[in-house]
Amino acid sequence: MWTSGRMSNAKNLFGLGVSLYFWGLMDLTTTVLSGSARPLSEGQEDNLSDKLHQRMKRSWVWNQFFVLEEYTGTDPLYVGKLHSDMDRGDGSIKYILSGEGAGIVFTIDDTTGDIHAIQRLDREERSQYTLRAQALDRRTGRPMEPESEFIIKIQDINDNEPKFLDGPYVASVPEMSPVGTSVIQVTATDADDPTYGNSARVVYSILQGQPYFSVDSRTGLIRTALMNMDREAKEYYEVIIQAKDMGGQLGGLAGTTTVNITLSDVNDNPPRFPQKHYQMSVLESAPVSSTVGRVVAKDLDEGINAEMKYSLVDGDGLDVFDINTDPNYQVGIITVRKPLSFESKKSYTLKVEGANPHLEMRFLNLGPFRDTTTVHISVEDVDEPPVFEPSIYFVEVPEDVEIGTTIQIISAKDPDVTNNSIRYSIDRSSDPGRFFYVDITSGALMTARPLDREDISWHNITVLAMELNNPSQVGSVSVTVKVLDVNDNAPEFARFYEAFVCENAKAGQLIQTVSAIDRDDPQEGQHFYYSLPPEAANNPNFTLRDNQDNTAWILTRRSGFRQHEQNTFYLPILISDNGRPRLSSTGTLTVHVCSCDDEGMVMSCNAEAYVLPVSLSRGALIAILACIFVLLVLVLLILSMRRQRKQPYIIDEEENIHENIVRYDDEGGGEEDTEAFDIAAMWNPREAQLVVKNRQDMLPEIESLSRYVPQTCVMDNNVHNYVLAKLYEADMDLWAPPFDSLQTYMFEGNGSVAESLSSLQSVTTDSDQSYDYLTDWGPRFKKLAEMYGATDSSGALW
Repeated sequence: MWTSGRMSNAKNLFGLGVSLYFWGLMDLTTTVLSGSARPLSEGQEDNLSDKLHQRMKRSWVWNQFFVLEEYTGTDPLYVGKLHSDMDRGDGSIKYILSGEGAGIVFTIDDTTGDIHAIQRLDREERSQYTLRAQALDRRTGRPMEPESEFIIKIQDINDNEPKFLDGPYVASVPEMSPVGTSVIQVTATDADDPTYGNSARVVYSILQGQPYFSVDSRTGLIRTALMNMDREAKEYYEVIIQAKDMGGQLGGLAGTTTVNITLSDVNDNPPRFPQKHYQMSVLESAPVSSTVGRVVAKDLDEGINAEMKYSLVDGDGLDVFDINTDPNYQVGIITVRKPLSFESKKSYTLKVEGANPHLEMRFLNLGPFRDTTTVHISVEDVDEPPVFEPSIYFVEVPEDVEIGTTIQIISAKDPDVTNNSIRYSIDRSSDPGRFFYVDITSGALMTARPLDREDISWHNITVLAMELNNPSQVGSVSVTVKVLDVNDNAPEFARFYEAFVCENAKAGQLIQTVSAIDRDDPQEGQHFYYSLPPEAANNPNFTLRDNQDNTAWILTRRSGFRQHEQNTFYLPILISDNGRPRLSSTGTLTVHVCSCDDEGMVMSCNAEAYVLPVSLSRGALIAILACIFVLLVLVLLILSMRRQRKQPYIIDEEENIHENIVRYDDEGGGEEDTEAFDIAAMWNPREAQLVVKNRQDMLPEIESLSRYVPQTCVMDNNVHNYVLAKLYEADMDLWAPPFDSLQTYMFEGNGSVAESLSSLQSVTTDSDQSYDYLTDWGPRFKKLAEMYGATDSSGALW
């Protein structure tokens, strides 16, 4: 039987040892027996006694050994003693120890069975060790007892102070909180054994932070201890909490931590304007939405509690100015809402209110949470550009309006007190075609070129108005001109029409459907009328049927067409529209006679030659080519001689070419250049003497036909209309002489007592102009007479 070294009274020693340990007077070498740290009950003692009696020769005593931690002595710490009933004390039994820590932490005397701890033990690192013991015959090495297991438990001592593992702490609590408001709970951990004694019993206390905060000694919950704590007075608090073990008794170990507490803001401070009066100024030219100035109301709170909402609550400028809140800086920005005018009103007074939008009901008694201030705004005068009335113009003009016609009077005025004179002009970038002209003083907008709706139906021009005394001040206005349609385009074929008729075609057969287009756009819509002109109405070959849907059919009147008789017919078709006045044009339909099969499919449209040309001999061809060659040589020779005549003179070889003398064969007209016309005709056409001085240095080879300007363009003796028409005529004339000093004016004026002395009005008549007199001008005008004269037609084409 295995027993400890003191088996004579095991049970009494166990109870005595436990008692001595609790009172701190236990000997460190005391061995404790039994399977637990508690004394055995009477039933357990009987069971153990029975088991021991049953195995008297071969059995271990199940013991637990207890040893205190943190032994600081120099000698090995005695733990206990193992002994076998078979050990007679003669040294024949050898004890062997194995298991956790055997040989490293614990050693055993193989003769006596004494167990010692040879290293420092720490319960917080390891609370128990499981070991195995065996008794061997020293001579034979044979086991004397079966191997048994036992436990060595490390007894705790108060060697660890409480620690705040999560410290330092950061917490916040709203300002003005009631007393007892929870802030944060702190927790300290003691590594000692909580099941043994008071080593791990922790008590909390506050070392720093009174009288503002308190801590629950048992739970570590921190609460407010003072009412009306104001963040604006003190925002940050540093609280030191202590945790002490042994229930806070003297001799216990303690640990501390820091809790940084911040008072969070609540809306307990109303906003206040530091200034009760603001003085601001703004230029009358300030654009809408521009900034006039800023006002700010101070609020001791922060964050959402310091947010501000500014508004205009009173004053004479509520409809002229506006105020917005800057969310980043919480300032009120006063802006211009409507255009300002120094001439209309020079100053304004506004009452501005700043208020907190987020309120807390429990602090309303500290209010009101709003404040007001007065803002005086002075409008400063600036030199403003001219202003147009109205601000936009819309004009409708028929496309056949005459050049120089006033279509609109543009009006602008200087809004300043000085009321400077205005000069008008057109922004040429808006009128690149120069279709319009504006009078510089009156603002009369006139046409300068013919308008054509079919080319440009809308004109968007910009008229500028400039102050005479300050050209930098320029105003502008948009003028939209809509060109109204006039029936000035005759209808015409939509495309070139070419028809085919078979030789075996029958009378009344449809050979072509024609349609027309018209560039005009009448309000009632397009409608075309088709007919054959009088000279072709009774032709025996073809007839026309108007379908009354803007199309017409071309039908055959007879049968029996023959290619060898006539293979092509040209049928004129008269097309007229429904405009006012009604316009018409004649289109020609080309009809080819073709050979067709029985099903009407075209086979051939070429006329077969019935007479073959007489072949020429080789000699005749050579003679013809020789004549052509001789003619070409003569033409080239004549051209070469003319070119040599026009070459300038060559510089004499004797002259020094280093004198840099350049000769010109063209001489100026001298005084005749400056006296070629009388400038008085521009200023007062009535008083201008009808004296025309012709240049003597250059005469035109052919006197050009005069170009006339209708007298109807002259309105109220205004020379602008006449000059505009002449300018347009000069721009369009590609053959006008290039002399800068040569100006031709055929402006007679009106109101003459002797009436008109020329034939300028002849072009206004509606009668057809006769050009028969061109045939009397000689061979030089033969070609011109042929172009304008009427020639007899040789036979009908249809």
